[in-house]
Amino acid sequence: MKRPALLLATTAAALMFSVAARAEDPKLTVFDWTSFEQPELFADYVTKFGKGPTFAFFADDDEAFQKLSSGFKADVAHPCSQMVSKYRAADLIEPWDVSKIPEFKNIDPRLLNSKIFQDDGGVWYIPTDYAYTAIAYNTDTVPAEDVASLEVFKDPKYAGRISLPDNTDDVWALALLATGVGDWTNITEEQFAAAAQWLRDVHGNVRVYWADPSELVQLMKSGEVQVAWSWNDALPLLKEESFPVGFQRQAKEGASSWFCGYVNLKDGPGSEDQAYDYINAFIAPSSAKALLDNVGYASSNVEGMKQISEQELKDNFMDPISTTLLAQTPIDQAMRDRMLEEFENIKAGF
Repeated sequence: MKRPALLLATTAAALMFSVAARAEDPKLTVFDWTSFEQPELFADYVTKFGKGPTFAFFADDDEAFQKLSSGFKADVAHPCSQMVSKYRAADLIEPWDVSKIPEFKNIDPRLLNSKIFQDDGGVWYIPTDYAYTAIAYNTDTVPAEDVASLEVFKDPKYAGRISLPDNTDDVWALALLATGVGDWTNITEEQFAAAAQWLRDVHGNVRVYWADPSELVQLMKSGEVQVAWSWNDALPLLKEESFPVGFQRQAKEGASSWFCGYVNLKDGPGSEDQAYDYINAFIAPSSAKALLDNVGYASSNVEGMKQISEQELKDNFMDPISTTLLAQTPIDQAMRDRMLEEFENIKAGF
């Protein structure tokens, strides 16, 4: 992950040159995570236009925000929920016209239960996908009892054989859970300090902080990494390779849940109408199974999720669980900025 200071110093032109992209339809640019360019996820858009939009990619939410605030132009972006207040404060987004999004009525209401997402000014965020961050592990080499606790990341047995995401929200969710905090909306100084110390203790065991799921897949396949704090999307990639992967979502301290969605960027260079075509295709009920099969995530569309069997959810580690779940909902931005700064210090060895 690039340091924010470096990103801010980079010119807009250099940013546009450096952003990895997959160019197809020039009338719509989607700024997204890797894996979301798969045409099955927006099949109705491809049917209508004969090809997908142009994609530009980012590795984490902070990188995406810095690039957009430094001048990179796109039409829609795909941040996770805790970033929406930052986009609004920076005046980077405008409300969606939900009268143009027929399936908006079928979005799970719990994912819209925030004035950050919708208020008198309109609907600022379309939640589209959700999943977990939990322990991925090699079931051939790591006993199930070893991953019964998040303390596995501190276990000397796995020194140099673990990986954590290069992602502020996920590593802090892990550290807070590991130190007994299941709700991050009102963190005390003592809780912050305990979680930071836990991350420092774990840092010495970390082989690498993975930047995207494909990197984590390669690390696990090579045997370099045995245990990782992972999103769901590494799992279908590993299963395709017949890799013996387990996903422990019920460690005694818990797991983390999160959701992401699309924002409508101000002054996008492409077609506003096609931005709506893309959103409608992505949240169509028929896209829900493609999202689960190809990325490992659940759709925000409750009607789409009804089309997926309990066994399919279980096979993709998306069936209901009974454990502490730290939900990565929006938090005070000053606290999140502090988490980001502290995480950068920990990675640097301070």
